[in-house]
Amino acid sequence: MSHGVMAPDTVALDLPELGKGRHTARLSLIGVIATFGGLLFGYDTGVLNGALPYIADYFRLSPLQEGLVTFSLLMGATLGALVSGRIADRIGRRATITGLGALFFVGALGCVVAPTYHILIAFRVVLGLAVGGASVTVPVYLSEVAPTEQRGSMIGRNDIMIVSGQFLAFLFNAIIGNLLGDSDSVWRLMLAVALLPAIVLFVGMRRMPESPRWLMAQGRSAEALQVLRTVRSEERAQAEMEEVRALTKIDAVARSTGWRDLLAEPWLVRLLFVGMGLAALAQLTGINSVMYYGTQVLEQAGFTRNTALIFNVLNGVISIVAMLIGVAVVNRVNRRTMLILGFGCVTALHVFIGVTGIVLPIGNPIRPYLLTVGMLGFLGFVQGTITLVGWIVMSEIFPLRVRGLMIGASVAVLWLTNALISLVFPPVVQALDFATFLLFGGCCLFGVIFTARWLPETRGRSLESIEAELATGGPRA
Repeated sequence: MSHGVMAPDTVALDLPELGKGRHTARLSLIGVIATFGGLLFGYDTGVLNGALPYIADYFRLSPLQEGLVTFSLLMGATLGALVSGRIADRIGRRATITGLGALFFVGALGCVVAPTYHILIAFRVVLGLAVGGASVTVPVYLSEVAPTEQRGSMIGRNDIMIVSGQFLAFLFNAIIGNLLGDSDSVWRLMLAVALLPAIVLFVGMRRMPESPRWLMAQGRSAEALQVLRTVRSEERAQAEMEEVRALTKIDAVARSTGWRDLLAEPWLVRLLFVGMGLAALAQLTGINSVMYYGTQVLEQAGFTRNTALIFNVLNGVISIVAMLIGVAVVNRVNRRTMLILGFGCVTALHVFIGVTGIVLPIGNPIRPYLLTVGMLGFLGFVQGTITLVGWIVMSEIFPLRVRGLMIGASVAVLWLTNALISLVFPPVVQALDFATFLLFGGCCLFGVIFTARWLPETRGRSLESIEAELATGGPRA
């Protein structure tokens, strides 16, 4: 089996060229509006990186209570991921994302005005429900609207918006923190920035079309064709309709909508194992220990708080640059190749960070800069390969009839792993210091093995052809 670079993506089945026209602009607009869910995902998870020290001072929190501020959102995200897939399967992708826009607004507003710590925690859970829901539904929606040859890059736009949201969180934290850091309520302003994109998502999605593949699954073929005609040429729309219609007939014979039916089919169980494993490994890279606690890590490396806030913006910059590079090549390079490269390089960088932090004493003037370089390199490879491709693959490998259920379960594992790491990271770092990064390195090394052994290759294949191949036990690559 080949893991190398292949020729630029071609449509797996004999579909007409996509071409250019009004449908191209419409498709781009859908990508922009829907990915505001990713922007909010990124901002609401990244904002605590700088806001948490101020929240801790305001409410006089213990270390455990600080961890719960992050943990509460992540547990809400776990629940949101579990239920949103089924909701999206039932009421549609567009309606679900629209509702999530409203939930983002309510959760963010509640956090901004929270008078007590416990009310803040409650609204962080609400915000987490929206974050988890968006992390499942937006990639599914994009994968079902996008043409085969653009699917990787279109889903990748959501990843770009996620890291852009995190960058904006770091940037606004640095600006607000340095200008208004003496104010007790400066953290409220940091959190309030998320209100505007929530409004954009809610209003914008009301004008976007429903997923044509979801409409076909509901037997609404006329509406599905009407949507396809707005995002494809006429000839291409007709050809894709035939492809989806053929698979829908197969699904009608053995339609499965619940866990009992899913677990009765070994190939679906195998795919679920792959999805859950990839989701967990993406978090076991330690990416969010840096995205959530980067400021604290930089302080521990030797920077002052204000300097750490400024340098932390570089984490957001390198994430965006790496994601842009990844999106530029993801339609040309096999998914497995990018993941194996990413896990391998991140393993080496974790060893570099861990050894540097252990060997060089805190007073060494070069120590914080070497650690910053290591962190930036680590972030770049994780965001440009593992994070990007992980979301793409999870949006591609699951069959239409249970896509919401299976991606919901996989992303719930992602958020649960994320939550557990975020909860234990501060005490583990306190106990092990920079040796913690060596543990993350071991997890990334296993990621290389996992990808090479179990991950199916999906680049350049329509969602329908991927499903047909995996269902018959076809080749992985």
